[in-house]
Amino acid sequence: MNEFDEWIGFERRASDVISPRLADHFRVTLDDVLPDGPDLPGIQWCLAPDACAPADLGRDGHPKTGMFLPKLPLPRRMWASGELLISGGFQVGDAVTRTSTISDIRFKKGRSGDLGFVTVDHRYEVGGEARISERQMIVYRDDPAPDAPAPVPPQAERWETVHAQEIETNPTLLFRYSALTFNGHRIHYDHPYATDVEGYAGLVVHGPLQATWMQNVATRVLGRAPRSFSYRGLSPLICGGKAIVEAREGENGLEIRVRNGEENFVTMQATAT
Repeated sequence: MNEFDEWIGFERRASDVISPRLADHFRVTLDDVLPDGPDLPGIQWCLAPDACAPADLGRDGHPKTGMFLPKLPLPRRMWASGELLISGGFQVGDAVTRTSTISDIRFKKGRSGDLGFVTVDHRYEVGGEARISERQMIVYRDDPAPDAPAPVPPQAERWETVHAQEIETNPTLLFRYSALTFNGHRIHYDHPYATDVEGYAGLVVHGPLQATWMQNVATRVLGRAPRSFSYRGLSPLICGGKAIVEAREGENGLEIRVRNGEENFVTMQATAT
């Protein structure tokens, strides 16, 4: 037990409708990553975003902790990993209800210091029928020490790919995805904040955007929506240059990853079945 266990079970609901405008903006932002068809893989992360008054925003531009997410004693928040069970897709006109429940809070020490992990279960329903169940993990961490060297990710191993696609990352792409998701996190648009406060080498490409790329590649390669999709962040993808989204056949399903094209390290990986 810890002082934050009272948050476990905390639940909230939000609803949204997939409008033609939202679908069009999603398609042009994803450009040629989306496969053909009416479904919009990954649009669930654009639905019913948090909308708070400026007084309710934290220093990072996200809603303050202590509202839905607990206020852990660590200032930085980011996506860590997630698992999706997919029983249906989303299309224009769908009225989607998302129920989000905090299911676990844990602390541990990592190589970079103290870490807090909050697990949130999301259930996306249309007409009372579950389309996606997601277990998402959010990691909290401390600010980097000013003199701490930046970690150097390992070089990516060579893959025999069944699909590979290059995506140009630039501030316009980050702006458009932030607008789609009403994501005010300053690491995606405020260069001094991203580098001086959070210690990144530049603006950071959104974790949900990378996961969306991979979910769409999985749909394209499998020829259908995956039944399960699990993702995990490994390293920040810094804006500028090319990202490579690629897939290969693995022992436990299709393996997908996002690789930094210039420095050749993996920023996010996934498995789909």
